[in-house]
Amino acid sequence: MTGPVDLSTTVGTCPTDRGVLAVTGPDAEDFLQGQLSQDIAGLAEGQSAWSLILQPQGRIDALVRVTRQGADRFILDTDGPLEQVVTRLQRFMLRTDVALEPLDWRCIAVRGPGAAEAAVAGEIVGPVPAGGIDVIGPSPQVSADMPTVDPETLEAHRIKAGFPRMGVDIDDRTIPAEAEVVPFTVSFTKGCFTGQELVARMDSRGSTAPRYLRVLTLQGRANLASGDQITSADGADVGAVTSAAWDAAADSTVALGYIKRAVEMPSEVNVAGGQARASAVPR
Repeated sequence: MTGPVDLSTTVGTCPTDRGVLAVTGPDAEDFLQGQLSQDIAGLAEGQSAWSLILQPQGRIDALVRVTRQGADRFILDTDGPLEQVVTRLQRFMLRTDVALEPLDWRCIAVRGPGAAEAAVAGEIVGPVPAGGIDVIGPSPQVSADMPTVDPETLEAHRIKAGFPRMGVDIDDRTIPAEAEVVPFTVSFTKGCFTGQELVARMDSRGSTAPRYLRVLTLQGRANLASGDQITSADGADVGAVTSAAWDAAADSTVALGYIKRAVEMPSEVNVAGGQARASAVPR
């Protein structure tokens, strides 16, 4: 296929980096149930769910996908530093029969309409909130008739979907509500988990965060970088960019950034000397 691939209309694939960790042992389920925000006890073998690993104060240590591979075996994968996940879990492994094993597995992202029905093979075939699937394993396979896209096309697709990346759009100061990840990462019907208090309190009281992750769209190619200031039409500082990519198929630059909650969406804002359309993340 020649020319830019539009992942909103065409399925495409791209190898991507993900850290993969096996959590095994007789106490693996109980341990993870107390550490992850998602209800993993209800996962069937082969089923995946997105979850948060939180600090006791409720801020995010990691955004992960968890997949059950057996009664005593779970796989966690993340686009953030795997060492951070291992270190965080080890802090709470007290008198528990659990082993953590980093795996040298690869990931192929499949995005676009029909991605979920594509012919693929891997240890894990997990859905992503951005739309599509990740195929993960020692030797993941995807159909050869699907076009391969470049990493920036994949990144633009992620950004337009409002799906945050660990270490880029989320760090250890981020709370779940402002990153707009609570709907697909948190179970409010499971038992207690580390960091639950802040998430539950904000949900039960209908509390708002001081800022929220937003999608920015600029016509043409713009040179945006993490930390670029976002200002309102009257010049007030309202936020900052966290990630950006060139969307060649749409001839636009797309970005994610946190914007103060007082700015109603959608809204026209200024960034890097240009005008951008800010909108809520699609969910």
